[in-house]
Amino acid sequence: MELQQTLTKHRRQLHQIPELGFQEFKTVAYIRETLEQHGISYLTPLETATIVYLEGNSDTTIGFRADIDGLPIEESNDIPFKSQHKGVMHACGHDGHTAMLLAFAERCKEMQDSSKLKHNVLLIFQPSEESMGGANHLVKAFPFDEYALEAIFGLHLMPDNPEGTLLTKGGPLTASATEYRIYIEGTSAHVANKETGASALGSLHHTVTQIQQLQNFHLSGLNQNIIHIGKMQSGEAINTVASSGYLEGTIRTYDMNDLAIIKEKLEKIVKSSDLLFSTQSRVEFAEGYPPVVNDETHLPLVSTCAKELELELIIKEKPYLFGEDFSFYSQVATTNFAFLGVQNENHTSGLHTSSFNFDENSLLAGVRYFEKILEKFGEQQ
Repeated sequence: MELQQTLTKHRRQLHQIPELGFQEFKTVAYIRETLEQHGISYLTPLETATIVYLEGNSDTTIGFRADIDGLPIEESNDIPFKSQHKGVMHACGHDGHTAMLLAFAERCKEMQDSSKLKHNVLLIFQPSEESMGGANHLVKAFPFDEYALEAIFGLHLMPDNPEGTLLTKGGPLTASATEYRIYIEGTSAHVANKETGASALGSLHHTVTQIQQLQNFHLSGLNQNIIHIGKMQSGEAINTVASSGYLEGTIRTYDMNDLAIIKEKLEKIVKSSDLLFSTQSRVEFAEGYPPVVNDETHLPLVSTCAKELELELIIKEKPYLFGEDFSFYSQVATTNFAFLGVQNENHTSGLHTSSFNFDENSLLAGVRYFEKILEKFGEQQ
């Protein structure tokens, strides 16, 4: 089957069966059946993770990654291959990522069979990028160190940029994402005897005020950070002292030192609020994803590959503020993550929207990009 037909077939089959993190059973069955059809063996370090190792003609091993999970979004597109799973959709392009890596796996097997596979390849079909940090689980479960990986490359479809573009940068490309939740316990009292209570609402207000001062007084003005408050609640009645309070938010930063400072100061803010209002509070952190930090040494290679493929290379000036668990792979190899433009006049909806869609013809550039990375790797290192 011609490569473009293969890509379209894979993408449309996968688009109809989106599944949430660590529940990608139909998706992984499709991946493994496709690999088996082409005589490609694979490893299963997690129930819904699949890794392919193909030996090439050198001692160099290069990794390529695709994420496979969907999002809890009801699809609004009126298309023949619409999601068949109610309330779940491939709204972030992971069906495209998986289709590209599957097609690339087939191309690598063809090269291996004809003794033309230049380097060893490790192809990573990873679950649960959207939640629970599937990459982190996989890094812990799979013996990457046994493969002496020199680099791992990843692509992400990007509807904010037009077809024919490749966007990346050296250094931080995405932010770390850490959730925090603050629970406040006070003592209820009638407003007529308010001094006998312990106001959770007063404590909450003080906490919010201090959080909003963190960037101004405790973090370098040269670094960009977001300490966002997304939700808060307190109070039971119009004439009583609030007995409980709750606040939740997210922290986005590119500097892990800044993240440590933010977490330390949040703990101190909570304690100071308790001292002032006689409340009992605690802060909980849901460890998120570290920032994706691209290795600067791979930029000349990426630039050369883009140029030879006639892709317009866009070097992003500032990192994105969203999180991406590709960041965990920097624990096992140098990394480069890039965004492949898929916007055209018929497809303009953003990521994580119910109407997100793209033209499968744009995926061909992604497969060719992986092939070119494989061909050129080592020539400019």
